[in-house]
Formats: sequence, structure tokens, C-alpha cells
Amino acid sequence: MHFQPVFDTKRPIHIAGPCSAETEEQVLAAAHGLKDQQVNLFRAGIWKPRTRPGAFEGVGVPGLKWLQRVQRETGLAVTTEVAYAQHVEQCLKHGIDVFWIGARSTVNPFSVQEIAEALRGTDVPVLVKNPVNPDYKLWVGALERLYKAGLRRVAAIHRGFSSYGDSKYRNLPRWQMAIDLMQEFPDLEVLCDISHICGRRDILAETAQKAYDLNFDGLMVEVHPTPDEAWSDASQQVTPEQYSKMIKGLVRRVVTTDDPDFLAYMENCRIEIDAIDEEIIHLIAQRMQLVKEIGVIKRDKNVTVLQPERFRALREELLRRGEKNELSKEFISLFLEAIHQESINQQEQVINASLKKRKLTKD
Repeated sequence: MHFQPVFDTKRPIHIAGPCSAETEEQVLAAAHGLKDQQVNLFRAGIWKPRTRPGAFEGVGVPGLKWLQRVQRETGLAVTTEVAYAQHVEQCLKHGIDVFWIGARSTVNPFSVQEIAEALRGTDVPVLVKNPVNPDYKLWVGALERLYKAGLRRVAAIHRGFSSYGDSKYRNLPRWQMAIDLMQEFPDLEVLCDISHICGRRDILAETAQKAYDLNFDGLMVEVHPTPDEAWSDASQQVTPEQYSKMIKGLVRRVVTTDDPDFLAYMENCRIEIDAIDEEIIHLIAQRMQLVKEIGVIKRDKNVTVLQPERFRALREELLRRGEKNELSKEFISLFLEAIHQESINQQEQVINASLKKRKLTKD
């Protein structure tokens, strides 16, 4: 798949506006506060898929007329989320410039296909957020469905992934998945929705800089004239003034340089990193060999594979060691989960192989 740019501008690309369109006055106040800033696209949710019933679910079609006023009065292009063919039809009718598919829709191929069919024959740009859960194939699948419907002006938005347990983020970034998308589709614009990743305004700037450092094409930021009074996601929104200050404080770095000293130093470091990675793989393989031996003992003594107390103790110790060595809690948790899951898989293979052998013997 080869995509065309959604944004006819140099990087970085910035999308900003309130989480939800609440009132006409609120939408226009946000737009006028952003019109002279570094904003390429004004966002506002018209239909809001909420986790639980009873929460504010958007103003619906009347809000589209407010976005038309934003276009007329500020000159800003506008975007909103669509989840059904009816949403697409209404947005096309009201001249919305760009559509986005939210995380809860991306996770459902039926919804994405419905949107793709409704957009077939148009040239409307579409932004695709990652699915709620870290499923890379679902994300790519959504892009493929739009592509097969004839849409080429498509971009992706990384907004993090739902997780269980404590974290400083609302949605874990799991940056590698977005990086994989950039590498597989180098002509695809990939932006970072820092508001949904953070869930709190005090870490927006550091997360935005992280996205810049990872070479994202731009940012999506929720901006509200009075954030603390917002009807949805109040804690992650900022004022236009706070947005301006944050954007001006970010540092945009070059992708590479032809400085020979830099290139030589990088090559030496990478050689050393490759050697360390090889050693890490070797050590993990050794660990898994011990895991298999433990699996044999558990099988012979009829002991369960999962040992909750052991896992809890191991997690606490590794988190302590990680903190001591300046490794983030998020990294250690993800690393341990992966190691633990592989250990369970290895031991289950040992036990199941024995059961299969017994069954064959009886047969």
C-alpha cells in the first residue's frame, strides 16, 4: 500500500481542539483561541463513544453546524470522529474536511468496513487511531480496508493502549507498535495523540517531546477554553494558552546527519548493542531451559504451572532492581509479563507433551 499525504504542509503537523463539542460558544472559543497558533486541523468530537452509559455521548448533528462556523470564521480545516455510515453521510453533507476513526471502531472490522464503504468514491482524508488493545494486525487491517475502498489520503494516529494495573499513563504508549507501522509504511503519516496517552495534562509536554524524538509526523492535542469545566476528559485538556506554550517549548530534531564523527560513534555503539542483544537472547534461552526442567518436576509432582506467590515476589524484586538501575516501571512490567508468559508456554508444552504421549500409548 502506498498512501498519499493527508496534510499538504511541512512537519510537524498539529491537530488541536476540544475532546467534545459541548456548546456552540465553547467550540468557537476554542477555535478562535487556536486560529493564530500552529494548528493544521481543528478537532472536536460530535458523537462520543463512552465506556459506560450515562456519560456525555456528544451533541450529534447540530454540532456539525458549529464546525462549519469554525471553518468560516477562522479558516481552520475541521475533523470529527465517525463510527457509522450515518455519521459519514452527515459529515459529507456538512463539508467536514477530515474524518477520523476512533480506537473503539478500529477494533471492530465490521465498523471499519461500513465506514470504508460509505466513503467509497470520495477523496476525503481519513485518520485511523490504533485499536484499544495492542493488536497490530487490526490497525493495519483498518488501513487496508480503507485502501481497498479506493481511499489513498489516509494517516494513522497513535493514542496508546488500554491496560490493567497502575501506570502514569491513561493508555500505555507501547511506542514500538507505532514505530513498526512507520517502518512498514514509510509514506504513511503517523501522528501521536498525547492527550489520550497521558490522560493528565502535567505530563503532556514530556510525552509530546518523546513523540518528536521518535520522529512522529505530528501531534493531536485536546484543547478547551475552560478545561476543568469540560464535559468529558477534563483532566487531559489544556487551554489554548497552555497549548501554545507547550508547542513552543518542544524541540524538533533532525532524522540524521552526515557528520563523520557522529556516524563513526553511532556505528561503534550499535556494534556493542548488537553484541549485548545477542548475549541477552542467549541468557533468556538459558532461563527457559531451566523453566522446562521445572516444568518436568511440576508434571511429575502434579503441581500447577502458575505459581501466583512466586510471580508476585519476582515482580516486586525486579521492579526494585529496575528502579535502582534507572529503568522505568512500565518497561520492567512489560518485560516481566513477556518473560512470564513465555515461561508458562514452555512449561505447558512440557506437560501437554507428556499427556499426549500417554494418550497415544493408551490408544
